[in-house]
Amino acid sequence: MASAPLLFFPPFRLDPVNERLWRAEHEIPLRPKTFAVLRYLVEHPEQLVTKEALLNAVWSETVVSDVVPMGCIRDLRKVLGDDARAPQFIQTVHRRGYRFIAKVGNGQSSVVSRDTAKIHTPQLATGNWQLPTSLSLPDKPSIVVLPFVNMSNDPEQEYFNDGMTDTLITDLSQLSGLFVIARNSAFTYKGKAVTVQEVSKELGVRYVLEGSLQKANNRVRINVQLIDATTSGHVWAERFDRELQDIFALQDEVTQHVVAALQVQLTAREQERLVRRTTASVEAYDAFLLGRAYYFRYTKEATTQAREMFERAIALDPRYADAYVWLGYTHWLEWNFGWSATPTHSLERFAELAHQAMTLDDSLPVPHMALGAVHLYVDRQFDEGVTEFQKAVSLAPNNADVYWGLAEGLNTAGRSAEAVEPIRTAMRLNPHYPAPYSYNLGWAYQQTGQYTQAIAILQDAISRNPNFVVAYVFLALSYLQQWHSQQGPPGQTLEPALAEIQRALAVNASYYRNPRVLGSIYLYQQQYEQALAEMERAVALAPTVAEGYAARAEVLSCMGRTEDALEAAAQALRLQARVPNTHLGSIGLAYAVAGHYEEAIAPLEQYLTRYPNILSTHLTLAVVYSELGQAAEAQKEAAEVLRLNPHFSLEVHKQRMPIKDPAMLERHIAALRKAGLK
Repeated sequence: MASAPLLFFPPFRLDPVNERLWRAEHEIPLRPKTFAVLRYLVEHPEQLVTKEALLNAVWSETVVSDVVPMGCIRDLRKVLGDDARAPQFIQTVHRRGYRFIAKVGNGQSSVVSRDTAKIHTPQLATGNWQLPTSLSLPDKPSIVVLPFVNMSNDPEQEYFNDGMTDTLITDLSQLSGLFVIARNSAFTYKGKAVTVQEVSKELGVRYVLEGSLQKANNRVRINVQLIDATTSGHVWAERFDRELQDIFALQDEVTQHVVAALQVQLTAREQERLVRRTTASVEAYDAFLLGRAYYFRYTKEATTQAREMFERAIALDPRYADAYVWLGYTHWLEWNFGWSATPTHSLERFAELAHQAMTLDDSLPVPHMALGAVHLYVDRQFDEGVTEFQKAVSLAPNNADVYWGLAEGLNTAGRSAEAVEPIRTAMRLNPHYPAPYSYNLGWAYQQTGQYTQAIAILQDAISRNPNFVVAYVFLALSYLQQWHSQQGPPGQTLEPALAEIQRALAVNASYYRNPRVLGSIYLYQQQYEQALAEMERAVALAPTVAEGYAARAEVLSCMGRTEDALEAAAQALRLQARVPNTHLGSIGLAYAVAGHYEEAIAPLEQYLTRYPNILSTHLTLAVVYSELGQAAEAQKEAAEVLRLNPHFSLEVHKQRMPIKDPAMLERHIAALRKAGLK
C-alpha cells in the first residue's frame, strides 16, 4: 500500500491511500471519480487546475466531455456544503477550470474547525506518523471476516448481519493459533466493492472470509467462502439453510469449518470456549445484537435505545453475562461523554454491572475489560486494573481493543514503558485504528521522554479525530517538555506548545487538564501572574485531584512565594493523582526552589521510579544533592541528564529556567555546575 500523508482542510480530512473522506469521525461516501477529482484539487491547493489537466489526471483512460467533471464538482460542493457563488473550498475560474482555495495541511500541523487567525502554526519537522508502506503477513494463519452482505431486502435486518460478523470475529479472536483483524478495520469495507487482494494488501492478511446472509420467516440462509488472497483460490465454501433457532449451532459450524480449513491447533480450553454460548435464547441474542448496533452509533439517543435492548435481553435471559457488561457500558458512555445528569451514579452502575457479569461468567474477555476500567477510574486501584486487562488478553489474544485497553491501563497506572508493545499489537490487529490507539502510544512516548515520537503519533491521533481534546493537551505538553529538556530541533520556541493548547481550549474550554498545561507554558515564558491564574483555574476544575495543586506549588515557588508554595505542596500530597506519581515531579521542584532540599528528595526519587527518562526531574535532583553536599549522588543525576541529552547546555538552561529571583537562579545554576554539568 503506497504511503502518503493525510490531508486536512477543516473540518474535513482526506486519506489519499485508502480513498476516504472524513468529517470528524463520520466517513463521507464518494464515487471513485468524484474522489479522484477532489484528491487532485486538494493536492494542488491555490493553483489553477485547468479542465484539460483534470481530464488528463482523472479520465486518462477514456474520453469524456466537460459535463462529466462538472458533475463531479457539483457532487463535491454538495457533500462539502460549498456554495459556488461564495465558495469556501472550490472556486470556479470562468472558462478555465477550478481552484481549491481552502487552507490544506498535512501531518506536520494539526487543525480543528474554528477560527485560527490569531494562532501561529509552527513549521517544525518533527516526523510524520504513518502506517507502514506494507504490512507483512504474520507467522501464523491470518484472516479478516468481512461484513456479511444483507440479502433480506430489509434494511432493518442489517444489525443481524453485522451481529453474525461480530460473533465470528469474536469467536476466532479467542484462538491463539490465528491472527484475526479487528471489527473496526473489517467494517471499513462494508458496502464497498473491493477485491480480496486489495483487502489482503491493506490489512496484511492471507485469508478473507466473506459471505451473505438472508433472514426471513424464521429461517437463516448463509453463503460463505474462505479465500486465499495469495492465490485467489477458495479454501472452503458452503451454503447453509437452517431454522433461526439453530443460529448458535450454525455459528459454531462456520467457525469449526474455518478452523479445520486453516489447520489451526486448538488447546483444550479453546475447544471448550468455542462450543459454549453465553445464552441459549435466540430472542435474547437478537435483542443483544440490536443493542450493540445502537451502541456503536455513539449518540445520546442511540445509547438510551441500546440500554433498552440490553435490558430486554437480560429480562429474556437473566444469566446473559454479555448483556450485563454491555448494559454497564451504556452507563460508561453517559459518564464519559458528559450525558449523565448524575455522573457518579453512572459510574457506580457501570461498576455494579461489571461485577455482575464477572459473577455470571469470568471466562469472557469483555467483563474483565470492564472490571479493569472500574479499578482504574472508580476504585483508583491501578495495578489491579492492569491485571484485569492482562486476563482479558489471555482470553482473547487477537482482540485489538483488549490490547488497547491494556495499554491505556498501563499508561494510567504510570507504567508507560510497558504500554508501547500492547498498543502496537492493537494497531497491527486493527490497521484502520481509531484516534485513541495513537493517542495512547503518544502518551506512552511522552511519559517515557521520547518527545519527537510522541509529537508525531499525537499528530496522527488528531488527524483521525480533530476534536480529540486530550491529544492536543499531550501534544502541547510534549512540545513544552521537549523544549525545556533541550531535546528539540535547533531554535525551537514555545510557540508550538502554545498553539496546541489553544486548540485544545477551542475544542473543550472546560477540560480539566487544559489550564494546567497552559499555566506551565506561561510559567516558562516567565508570565508569572498568568501562570498562577491558570493554576488556580486548574484547581477549581478538579479540586480533588493532586496534579493541579502540585503545579500551583511549582509556580508559587518559582515566583518566590515560599510559604504559599509549601502549603500547596502539602495539599497535593494529601490528595491522589489521576495518574500515579505524576504530581511528585512538580512537588519536588517546588521544595527544591524553596530551599527545602531534604523534603524534595522523596517525591523526586519516587517520581523517577515510574518515569526514569524525564530529564527535568534528574536535573532537579542533581541540584538537591549538590546543595546537600552529596557529591556522588549529584554526579550520578548529572550523568543521567547527559545520558538523556548529551548536548545539554547550562547556558540554555539558565535562559529557560523560570526562577524569578536572580540570586536563586544563580544558586540553582551553581549547584548544577558543581554536579558536573556545563
